[in-house]
Amino acid sequence: MTEPSYLAAVRESYDTVAAAYAEQVKSPAELDPLSRAVLAAFAEIVREAELGPVADLGCGPGFVTAHLAGLGVPAFGVDLSPRMVELARRAHPDLAFTVGSMTALPIEDDTLGGILAYYSTHHTPPELLPLVYAEFHRTLAPGGCLMLAGHVGDGECVRPTQAYGGHPVSYESHLLPVERLVELVEGAGLVVTARVVLEPEEGRKRRGAALVVGKPARMATPAGDTA
Repeated sequence: MTEPSYLAAVRESYDTVAAAYAEQVKSPAELDPLSRAVLAAFAEIVREAELGPVADLGCGPGFVTAHLAGLGVPAFGVDLSPRMVELARRAHPDLAFTVGSMTALPIEDDTLGGILAYYSTHHTPPELLPLVYAEFHRTLAPGGCLMLAGHVGDGECVRPTQAYGGHPVSYESHLLPVERLVELVEGAGLVVTARVVLEPEEGRKRRGAALVVGKPARMATPAGDTA
């Protein structure tokens, strides 16, 4: 499969800002109480279901992956940026981190107990989100849980030229309404079971949202039914 063109800009940009990102972005312990509670709820859901490991997709330097592991979740990380993966491996040598794209995950079908996409899908053009969500559906085990969290808006596209201390970037951020994200997720065969909308913190303009999403469990075949 040909790699979508936007991925090169995302990869190059995060390779460029990786060190500054790791220094400036809050660790999970520094997040607001509601954000921490949402992560803890996700961890409890996947831990109790025991359906398989959890993939932290767009893991960056591994802060959240390590946080999940600390909550008793068998987690590993995947990121498009080789530099981010290098930093994650260095900071958390006891965890597994892999370079990969959400558009073609290096993960077998029906094997993940959970997926965390934490502020990592907003660079995907809206027309390609069905491809990403289809990969989430493919790799989740029946009954598995996805938590999708990120920036939301009214459909605007933001094109910064600098980020994380003035380093040059060339990615775009697509800020879709929560309702549109729900439509796209459910269009991939997943089921939204909860949603939380986070108003901007002081000094920030963007709202955030978290969706808790399930992959339907397979229906058992009744005894004697050979159809």
